[in-house]
Amino acid sequence: MWYNDLRPDWQLLPNKYSLVFYEEALRMSEADKKRTLQNLIALKDGLATQVPKKEMDRNILLASWNVKEFGHLGERLPEAYFYIAEIINAFDIVAIQEIKRSLYDLDLVMKILGSHWSYIITDITEGSSGNKERFGYIFDTRRVQHSGLSGELVIPEEFVDPLQNIFQLKRTPSITGFETGWKKFSTVGLHLHPGNDSEDKALRKEELRLLLEVYKEKVSKKHLWNENLILLGDTNLYNDNHDIVSLITEEGFKECESLIGVPTNTSQTECYDRIFMKTDAYFKLRKNVYDKDSGGVFPLYDYVFTDIARAEYHEMMLAHKNDPSTLTDDQAFDSYFHRYWKRNQVSDHLPVWIEIEEDSSRDFLQSKHDQIQL
Repeated sequence: MWYNDLRPDWQLLPNKYSLVFYEEALRMSEADKKRTLQNLIALKDGLATQVPKKEMDRNILLASWNVKEFGHLGERLPEAYFYIAEIINAFDIVAIQEIKRSLYDLDLVMKILGSHWSYIITDITEGSSGNKERFGYIFDTRRVQHSGLSGELVIPEEFVDPLQNIFQLKRTPSITGFETGWKKFSTVGLHLHPGNDSEDKALRKEELRLLLEVYKEKVSKKHLWNENLILLGDTNLYNDNHDIVSLITEEGFKECESLIGVPTNTSQTECYDRIFMKTDAYFKLRKNVYDKDSGGVFPLYDYVFTDIARAEYHEMMLAHKNDPSTLTDDQAFDSYFHRYWKRNQVSDHLPVWIEIEEDSSRDFLQSKHDQIQL
């Protein structure tokens, strides 16, 4: 991690250390640095207790995170980029949704993460419905390698139902391959249509049906890179979308049991962000202390942009709000902080993750032993 910006001025300037935020307007004050350092320490402690430690030859930590309008918002403070990078650093691969046309935010986070991190991104989904979004994966090259597989899943016209009038998914899904140790797997990044009225649900269901038709076609023609496929991302699946979820599970995909029913939005009301897997016999998740699949949702706002810290951002909120005259009392500040400010600093979604068991050698050896007939 690249923390040079957070050094005290007396230590930083005489030695001319490189800065991530070198523009004068973005230079952090001593008070900003002290607050950021305190929050990073709390965040590190929180990640250490909530997320398993990276262990060589034992686990792979795969996360998915919708980072709100990454590259589009103009309100993020320098400290927010350090928090985003710190969270990403706790995992081996992080699938990112809502990377926008500009790569400004991504480039800043990559500088903070350091040279052993890399990324893969898709092109922008054009058209107004595509919302100028990209999919991306940020990964630790010391732990994971890109397999070479990278592309977008396009719907063939013969799969389209003319009565539905949906020809492609609004945000073209990405498919990417990774490998590490014994494990090879492909991930499909999703950001499905939002909303939960009848029309929105029907559209989202049709998007998923089309995607699964593409999947079945690839399976039938043996066009998949390998058998291990993970669907993940901001699925916009609401708690009552059981019929849409069943489309996935009926194809043999399973959801990490530790994530089922756990809210992933900052309002703690819906399970928008999901991870589904269809894998071979050697692909397993590690078990947690409750003997359940190891996975979870990281509550980042327990550690940064907390309720207690809200007052520290009053002047900053006034500077960024379009009409600051509406921030007239403590209740107005509180509402703006929770509904807009902290979500625009980091995100309105929380990171979700799973822990994959890396070494399957014992299961492999046992299966071969059992297959030999004397």
